[in-house]
Amino acid sequence: MTLQHQPVLLDDTIQVLDPKPGQLYLDATAGFGGHAGAILDRLGPNGRAILVDRDASAIRALTERFKDAGERVEIIHSSYLEACERLADEGMLVDLILLDLGVSSPQIDQAERGFSFRADAPLDMRMDQSQSLTAGHVVNTYPQIELERIIRNYGEERHARAIARDIVAARPIETTKQLASLVRKIVGRSGDIDGATRTFQALRIEVNSELSQLQEALPILTRLLVPGGRIAVITFHSLEDRIVKQYFDQESRDCICPPKQPICTCGHHATLKKLLNKPIAGSINDAINPRARSAKLRAAAKLTPKPKEV
Repeated sequence: MTLQHQPVLLDDTIQVLDPKPGQLYLDATAGFGGHAGAILDRLGPNGRAILVDRDASAIRALTERFKDAGERVEIIHSSYLEACERLADEGMLVDLILLDLGVSSPQIDQAERGFSFRADAPLDMRMDQSQSLTAGHVVNTYPQIELERIIRNYGEERHARAIARDIVAARPIETTKQLASLVRKIVGRSGDIDGATRTFQALRIEVNSELSQLQEALPILTRLLVPGGRIAVITFHSLEDRIVKQYFDQESRDCICPPKQPICTCGHHATLKKLLNKPIAGSINDAINPRARSAKLRAAAKLTPKPKEV
């Protein structure tokens, strides 16, 4: 089966990264290679790419897609946090970085992966299928108070307490259909948004440690950039976007002391220059990839370090 994937915000991503022939590109969440293929074309015969993904099916697709690229493409089966830590330890420096977060269309469309509630499937939701923690384990073993915290904080769901209570009362819950039905009875529907959406998002974030991984990885990814190098991040919900926004805001300032503090004591120097005053948003009218409607793209460039004062 050939998995089709339409990359989100492709033209905008290429514009902000501005790839040049001969550069080295790191795609830390390469997925099925949509962004990578387009950017590699612009890097020319002397350009190179490092493609990272923790999903085994994505690695297989990348290996097939770039089988004729030879040494121009290195493929790494790993989480992006582990990969960037390893690359930083090796002293790697790259010109361009892309972090395209969230779940890809092929992952969602594979019902057995358990990311979607549109088809009945086991509660899985693992991006890395070799890990032990699944959504089923979370749903059926976590204490009620912990479920409530996850659903409220990661799903921004105001009915978190009632959902957690009813999940515990209904255990065991084995499938996506069972869970979605339970949640919908409590939440109902708001416009075009299915009532189960926020709870499923919360569970996916918990299973894959998505927010903590992002927070830890951003400073390391910045270290991997050469001066003048560019990083672009595509997020799909407000929690991810807030982390990226706050990091780019902080790293584009020379001082991060409290606003009312009269003298700077932090010693912080800007490491990045924001390339966009506000994020580029996906279109709600995207007929090719309707999942792009929630996407936001932010980008920054690495500044040349200031010389230390003697």
